[in-house]
Amino acid sequence: MATIQEAGKAVSEFLKKALSAKEAKVIKVARVSDGWETEAEVYEESAFMKSIGLPVKVQDRNIYKVKLSADLEVQSYGRKEEEESSE
Repeated sequence: MATIQEAGKAVSEFLKKALSAKEAKVIKVARVSDGWETEAEVYEESAFMKSIGLPVKVQDRNIYKVKLSADLEVQSYGRKEEEESSE
């Protein structure tokens, strides 16, 4: 099985590519029976400010949950707040 450092690196690289983010800071990595559960902090352009057309750059801090298999393949990911509100 991969190391905790390899799991964190895989998550950071995946989120930067998937979200076109400059940085993805891994803030939690936990080994589970079938792989890894992780959380990462990503700063993204504010969707609200963008939707109302204001020409200011405001970034929102979003937390993403990413589940990896034991082989570090991404199984699922999503914003933490959206997942928790639907549960």
